[in-house]
Amino acid sequence: MTLPRELESMIVLPADRRYPMLRSTFTRTCRPAMVMLPANTAEVVAALRFARDQDLPVAVRSGGHGPAGRASNDGGVVIDLSRLDDVRVLDRSRRLVRVGPGARWATVARELSPQGLAISSGDHGNVGVGGSSISGGIGWLARHWGMTVDHVRAAEVVLADGRIVRADASTEPDLFWAIRGAGVGVGIVTALEIEAAELRDVGVIRMTLLADREGEAIRRLVTYMTGAPRELSAAGMLMPYGGEAILSTTAVYAGDDVRLMRKAVAPLRHLSSGLIKQHIQRVPYSALLPCEQLEPNTGQRPGTTTNGLLHAMTPPAAEAISAAVFAPTPTLIQLRSAGGAINDVPPDATAFAHRNHEVLVIGSVFPPQDSGALDTLWDEIAPHMDGSYFGFESRPDAAAFRRCFPGATGDRVLELWRRYDPDEIFRPPGL
Repeated sequence: MTLPRELESMIVLPADRRYPMLRSTFTRTCRPAMVMLPANTAEVVAALRFARDQDLPVAVRSGGHGPAGRASNDGGVVIDLSRLDDVRVLDRSRRLVRVGPGARWATVARELSPQGLAISSGDHGNVGVGGSSISGGIGWLARHWGMTVDHVRAAEVVLADGRIVRADASTEPDLFWAIRGAGVGVGIVTALEIEAAELRDVGVIRMTLLADREGEAIRRLVTYMTGAPRELSAAGMLMPYGGEAILSTTAVYAGDDVRLMRKAVAPLRHLSSGLIKQHIQRVPYSALLPCEQLEPNTGQRPGTTTNGLLHAMTPPAAEAISAAVFAPTPTLIQLRSAGGAINDVPPDATAFAHRNHEVLVIGSVFPPQDSGALDTLWDEIAPHMDGSYFGFESRPDAAAFRRCFPGATGDRVLELWRRYDPDEIFRPPGL
């Protein structure tokens, strides 16, 4: 193929020394025909037009952490947004921040910290802003400030036909609705305006507990978090530990009052009689998303992931989840706080409709285990679940789509994907 001269400066081909660091995602090793590195919205349009003219598959990457690995491909074009990484406070009085989709959350936290601002985002600094912000964004501030999509106030979007549009509550409201939870199928977001939180320091408690086979420790964790002060959000990792299992928990208190923080986290110490270690400290919010986490994604973490949402952690659900960790071929289980401010938003306000749940449960397996091993164990957990989160699905097929976007929400998402992308340039395959 002949490369247009105006694109030459942004194209990385397999012979380029940069290619090995750009071709893959966090979970997949890929071999695209080329990677394009646009520096602005106009160049995104040009890159998309070129890919369409050549009839090549298109993958769009902000960070590349999605477990489905759709931020790259084999034989197609990857539009890598890493150069669109601006972080700029537009209006301090309104806490309105403009963020490029290629920025990583570690960079965002670092830039906003001196101004006493933070954005409710994911829980790892290397995650890209674009992908997580249009699928949900659940992390350390979830119960107090809600999800990232709940604070997106506007977006600049390149549609499949190359048009550049602004989407907000009054301009392109349908597109704006879809972007907040189902943005993967409508276009390429090239800028986001997000309302930040007024926040400097947070309290952090890290604990490691012995977990029991009956699931009492995780049931107590979720039960307490359901009624805990909203400033408190938590994430627990349930994993094998020799012949036992441990629950490694990080809880974040979104405030700098040490007395209130200690009072809020005190009950967490009694989730299990087997407290192995604990550590409490007060740190800047940016310390939760350190720049040390920034790294290229080279397929370093292959695996299969699925997830489900729970209204409450019942004893049968807790026992089924624990059994997956104690199995001969165990699953790694994450538990993330939902509820709180997330549930203040009406279910039909955004494309993320799950607004009456208390915990997100994520299951993952890694080589040599495969998806079949995960399915075998997850079959026992799935009957207790109600709904799913699109950003943590390795296999976003039709069944997963309906778990993530139930009923009328799913119907509306599909209608808008067809309207804004009739040729299915961005739509996940099989949907």
